[in-house]
Amino acid sequence: MTTPPRPGRTLTRRAAAWFLRGLLITTPAALTLYICWLLIRWVDGLLGIPIPGVGLVVSLLIITGIGALASTYFTKAALGLLDELLEKVPFVRLLYSSTKDLLNAFVGEQRRFTKAVRVSLSDDGAIGALGFVTAEDLTDLGLADQVAVYLPQSYNFAGNLIVVPAHRVTPLAADSAEVMAFIVSGGVSRARPPGKV
Repeated sequence: MTTPPRPGRTLTRRAAAWFLRGLLITTPAALTLYICWLLIRWVDGLLGIPIPGVGLVVSLLIITGIGALASTYFTKAALGLLDELLEKVPFVRLLYSSTKDLLNAFVGEQRRFTKAVRVSLSDDGAIGALGFVTAEDLTDLGLADQVAVYLPQSYNFAGNLIVVPAHRVTPLAADSAEVMAFIVSGGVSRARPPGKV
């Protein structure tokens, strides 16, 4: 014969469950707001503006204005000259081209993380990894029939580039941004097929 649970224990368990549920809701929101606040204060500090948030607004307006100016013919020519100059200075070239290539890979017209794939890491295909094809032709490296696949790391802003035979790569029927979120979250954030909400 089992004894019924005491009312105090049931209330304690419910309170603990409510606390954990509240923690799951408030922690991501609080962490996101805190990081945004730190970013706003950092930008304000860079520009020397004492009013919180004004520096970020000014920065967004300046960046948008530069983007608008970059669309004109004369500005494109000037930016091309600046680009050539920065590409010639030894140390600056490394920093400039790396940053430019990284930004272009995510948001530029030459985005690279658009082809989400599964790479078979074993002969039988039982072990695989999720990543993005970043280069489909590696013949200039002497690697015919090979492709470059970037494998982002979970809970990290890093990754590994591997070179595999093209036949070991299978395209995924999923949105690339959601696949990236799935990988970076360690599989917690679920990727949805394209077109599904």
